Formats: sequence, C-alpha cells, structure tokens
Amino acid sequence: MRLRHKPWALEYMKEQASIYIADPATLKGNWSEEFKNEHPLYIEVGSGKGAFITGMAKQHPDINFIAIELFESVAVAIVQKLVEEPLPNVRVLTVDAKDLRDFFEKGEVTRVYLNFSDPWPKSRHAKRRLTYKTFLATYEDILPEQGQIHFKTDNRKLFESSLMTMSAYGMTFDWMSLDLHVNEPEDNVRTEYEERFSALGQPIYRMEATYGK
Repeated sequence: MRLRHKPWALEYMKEQASIYIADPATLKGNWSEEFKNEHPLYIEVGSGKGAFITGMAKQHPDINFIAIELFESVAVAIVQKLVEEPLPNVRVLTVDAKDLRDFFEKGEVTRVYLNFSDPWPKSRHAKRRLTYKTFLATYEDILPEQGQIHFKTDNRKLFESSLMTMSAYGMTFDWMSLDLHVNEPEDNVRTEYEERFSALGQPIYRMEATYGK
C-alpha cells in the first residue's frame, strides 16, 4: 500500500504532548511516572491506524499501552483518534523497533503485540521481519523473564517462518490458531487489516509465544 506523506503530522503530534511522546528515551525506566501508576505495560509494534491499541485500552483500563509506529504519517491517525476519544492509558511513539532497548529497561514492558507485520516475503529481506532473531533478542531485553509475544497475521508463510524462528530461539507456544475467526475469542480486538482480510474470507493466524519456558 502506498503511504501518503503528511508533512503536518509531526508538528500536530507534538502539540498533543499528553498522547505523543516526542523523546521517549528520556522516559526509559520511568514509564510508570509518565502514566502515573504501576500498571503493566503492553506495547504494539506496528500499530497502523490504532484500531487494536485503542480497542485494547478500552477493554483493559488497568493496563498501560504504547503504540509504536515507524511512520509519522500513519501514527498521526492514532493520535487523532485519541484526541477525539481520550484514553489516559495510551501513548504513541514514532520509533524503529530495532531501537526499543533505547526506550525501555529490562522487564519494563510486560507484553509485546505484533499484528499484521510486513511479511518481507523475499528471502534476502528475512532480517527485516519483526519476528527475525535479532528482533526477538530486542524484545527479550525489554520483557521480564518468560515474557510473551502475541502475534497475528493473514500471511501463512510469515506465520510459518515466525514459528520456526521463535522455536529456534527457544520460545514455546502457549496458544495457537490457524483460523482465528472460526471460534473467535470474545475478547479478540480486530485490527483494520484483520477486518479487511476476514471479510475476504482469508484465515487469520494467531499465536502466543513465551521466552525461556
């Protein structure tokens, strides 16, 4: 999908300082102070327009959420949602997933969500997949012992390659579905992509994976 550049996005987001964190490195180790509570912290890497993260935040007001999106022109849609319907337990960052160690201490993040990540289907691009071993190592460094990744995709090849990389990394799988919407959990929050692909009859693959178990 072609990304439409929005030159005004960054300035707009910076004006929403209670939602958008322009310099997240300053909060490393102190996110509980930002949220003013000691609730668990869940992050979504690649939040798109924010349907999942805002839906989860409404379901779980006792959990803090951070939406992480690389592109400002995409992240601004999340910020706009939160301006229209404020959720005090959500913040938005525009950072690269490979740099997460710069923003979170070990164990500061309780869970990582990866939803409909770019599959990078060509073999030479495998290192760019958010479930590649280098990314798995990054998530491990910000999660507690036996921290979890929750992963959803419509791409079977990405799902299979992720199973292999996670297994090779020593992770175990606590829950898995090869067609999530056949018996969809009542608490499942759909992303924008999930709604689209489900309407086309595309199976949705989901798993929960745990480190060092």
